[in-house]
Amino acid sequence: MKEIYVKYVAEHLDVQQWQVENCVKLFEDGATIPFVSRYRKERTGGLDEVSVAEIRHWTDVFVQMEKRKTTVLETIEQSGAMTDELRMRIENAVDACELEDIYLPFKPKRRTRAVVAKEAGLEPLADMMYQVRLADPSVEAEKYLSDKVQTVDDALAGARDIIAERLSETASVRETVRGIFRTRRLVTKVTKKASAPEAMKYRSCFDCSEPLGRIAPHKLLAILRAEHEGFISLRIDADPEKCCKKLYYDFCQERRYPAAPLAGQINLALEDSFKRLIEPSISNEVIKEAKMRADIESVRIFGDNLRQLLLAPPVGQKRVLAVDPGFRTGCKVVCLDELGTLIHNETIFPHPPVSEKIKSIQTISDLVQRYGIEVIAVGNGTAGRETEEFIKKVPLPKGVRVFSVSEDGASIYSASDIARAEFPEHDVTVRGAVSIGRRLMDPLAELVKIDPKSLGVGQYQHDVDQLLLKEKLDNTVESCVNNVGVNLNTASSYLLSYVSGIGPALAENIVEYRNGHGAYKTRRDLLKVKRLGEKAFEQCAGFLRITDAANPLDNSAVHPEAYHIVDRMASDLGVSSEELVGNDGLCSAIDPSRYVGGDFGLPTINDIIQELRKPGRDPRESAQSFEFDHDIRVIEDLKNGMELPGIVTNITAFGAFVDVGIKQNGLIHASQMGVKGMADPTRILKLHQQVRVSVISVDLDRMRIGLRLIR
Repeated sequence: MKEIYVKYVAEHLDVQQWQVENCVKLFEDGATIPFVSRYRKERTGGLDEVSVAEIRHWTDVFVQMEKRKTTVLETIEQSGAMTDELRMRIENAVDACELEDIYLPFKPKRRTRAVVAKEAGLEPLADMMYQVRLADPSVEAEKYLSDKVQTVDDALAGARDIIAERLSETASVRETVRGIFRTRRLVTKVTKKASAPEAMKYRSCFDCSEPLGRIAPHKLLAILRAEHEGFISLRIDADPEKCCKKLYYDFCQERRYPAAPLAGQINLALEDSFKRLIEPSISNEVIKEAKMRADIESVRIFGDNLRQLLLAPPVGQKRVLAVDPGFRTGCKVVCLDELGTLIHNETIFPHPPVSEKIKSIQTISDLVQRYGIEVIAVGNGTAGRETEEFIKKVPLPKGVRVFSVSEDGASIYSASDIARAEFPEHDVTVRGAVSIGRRLMDPLAELVKIDPKSLGVGQYQHDVDQLLLKEKLDNTVESCVNNVGVNLNTASSYLLSYVSGIGPALAENIVEYRNGHGAYKTRRDLLKVKRLGEKAFEQCAGFLRITDAANPLDNSAVHPEAYHIVDRMASDLGVSSEELVGNDGLCSAIDPSRYVGGDFGLPTINDIIQELRKPGRDPRESAQSFEFDHDIRVIEDLKNGMELPGIVTNITAFGAFVDVGIKQNGLIHASQMGVKGMADPTRILKLHQQVRVSVISVDLDRMRIGLRLIR
């Protein structure tokens, strides 16, 4: 990466240039974000995963900018307009907007009014007017009359067209107007189409006026969607007259004040340039800038929600009975063993219209006994509440717990190629029930199979920059998978594909080798996998776990490259490595400074000791069951002032949605979070957090529920 880019990133992230340079070098060598942030802290100065991901993002941005610069330089070279000064300006540009401003005058054009005027030979007249070398342009214009230019007015109009285009392509002019527009308000106006019923959800966007720099991200995205659907029009309320006066003043400051006849022509050209060329272009640019800021914030919230969802507490390897609820079509029931393998499935009909309650109770009771069921998972979709209550009436062995599990995205998985490959002989209902059960066992392992945009978290995910969203979501999934670690002998190829340095092809090869040769005994066995070389091994080994391995370090986050350090620690303490691993007392006796040297600095040594205390520890909490208020069934049961238990189902910039046990989720607005003023919901609540709320409004017409968080 060029020094100018390194300097820009370092200033933008408030880190040292050497930290950026080292991260870039590691990326160029094929290192991944999780690997760099976990195992190369000495090289990065201890940068966290967020900062490393930002540097990765900017590295990709500037790679694309270099490609764009190559195109720009080649185009200008071919036109014969390249100068040393121009080349330097292009090569030193670090902002895409700045680069495009430089390129704009040289960009191949369609047949504009200015092009027509140049073809008519009016460019010399425009040059003299633009450079204020004339007192009265009308006199000079007579020299340019021809078959194409029949009157003085035609000549002056053509010259103004050239000047107008030149002004609109001047970087300083565009930046001045950008500066003005960025401080103005975004104004909306309803269209005739706004009377349609489907427009009512955008009522808050009608005839509003808000400062562009302070408009809430979710509000801006709603406004832009409403405009896209034709319900409103947009404009920035900059005063054209004041803008033109500012541009005229700047024009004269760079040259000199022209005489009255020329001043009139310059002002006409300025007004035309602003109205026809500058204002539409800069208005779009500035709104696009604001949208990008809104996209970044929305993507951040989506990423935070996804992280919380993926790191939701698991129940672990237990025998599970999972139920995909339904009324008319019945409830699909599946039984899974400790590894999530499907061992039984059938359908029960405990609800109307069939209402085989006694038979269904007997079936559930028999299945629990026959398969040694330890936990029961009930989907929270249609008939979920009723099915959960039915299950709790079944006589269950002591210790069998019942959980309500989110079904968001389960139907997407059921119909996917992944599900068909896993269960080719079963229909979508069986696959859906299996997914519900596996989500309870290990949410992370199951949810990585589903497009994050289908998981019911975030806001306006289809309106934001899709490349930015994909980058964030991919990074989040990769981060969660590597943070938790993956069991090498049980993980699906889909889960393995998110492990640092692996990817889909190697993941398939890892599973293929496991199927053909049996369980992996050591991490080094990975080097026997087809196309998995030393580099891939370096990146992935520390994130893979082998339970019951001969070397307990193979079930830890200690990287194989550091095993020799653990051996030294154990030797110095007079014990074996096996005795040291998991022994908190022995670990407390280790002096970290004794093992610092070479590529292993104090941060890495401290990480090793911390991991030795609790090797392979799952960072996630344990799953907790939950019960809604049994008296609340439908929205009509809610009354203002009621206090209810609930579960957070989604978090946005403006509030959090909470399931209180009925079809409609309630909203805790950012102003009802129990703190003074408008809160940041993402800082107060977590996805799937159990909360208590107070009902403050019930709108039966719009089926909306307003809630207040009880702190």
